[in-house]
Order: sequence, then structure tokens, then C-alpha cells
Amino acid sequence: MKLWLLRHGEAGPYQPKDAERQLTPQGIWEARQSAQHLCNQPINAVLVSPYARAQQTAQHLCSVLTYQGTVETVDWITPESSAEEALQHLEAYTSYEHILLVTHQPFVGELGGLLVHGNRQEALPLKTGSLAELEGAVLARGLMHLRSLRHP
Repeated sequence: MKLWLLRHGEAGPYQPKDAERQLTPQGIWEARQSAQHLCNQPINAVLVSPYARAQQTAQHLCSVLTYQGTVETVDWITPESSAEEALQHLEAYTSYEHILLVTHQPFVGELGGLLVHGNRQEALPLKTGSLAELEGAVLARGLMHLRSLRHP
């Protein structure tokens, strides 16, 4: 199984509602650059945070890839989400072999650390637009291997 973790592209200044922050031109570029690393990958499902910047990142990515498969907005991959709870939610997607999450820090770094190292304290260092590729026989704490970590 492969799991790609994509942190959204650079977003504009803080808004009264953090969820409404939009991508900047740099953020659009970052999303499109990260998409290049996913060309020819057999992605089965794209799971996206409901926040505007993650939604926009996913839209640009899907456009570059001409991806027309499953895209689902899920509320358990927001910045404040729990990596432990996300693992429980991801069990519902184990029938998919190749999953992409479009999400945020600190959540995405903690989830990556939990999957690779078995704990959240060794978080993966994802900058805006960064893409981590994890692979393993099962999607479980400490049992995934970090295959690559790319920054735009």
C-alpha cells in the first residue's frame, strides 16, 4: 500500500476564519509542482481537508494529473486533527492501494511520524507543498516506510 501525504500550498495571511484562507500564486505553483511527482502513479483516492487552501491544492493537483477518480472531503485531516483518530478513519480506506491525503501541519507531520516512527514526536518536516511518499504492507503505526520526501 502507498500513502502520499501532501501539505497544501502556501496560503495567504490569516483570516478571521482560518478555514477560509486561500492559496497565494506561490501556493498554486507549489501544488502544481507537487503534482508532477505524482504523474503516472495509480492513485485510487484523494482525501482532502475541507479548508479552502487544501481544496484548492487538490483542485490544481487533479487538474495537472487529469485525475477523475475518487475525491472525498473529510473533516478528520484538518490542522488540529488527531493522528491517532486519523489512523482509525483510514481503516475504512484499506481497500484502496494508493491514497493521497491533502492536508495541513501540524497534523500531517504528526501522522507521518506516527506511521513511520511509531510516534508523533518524530514528525515529518513538511513545508507548504511538500509531498511524502509512504509505503508498507499495512497502514499501521510504525509499519510504513518513508520512500521519498519532496519539497517544491
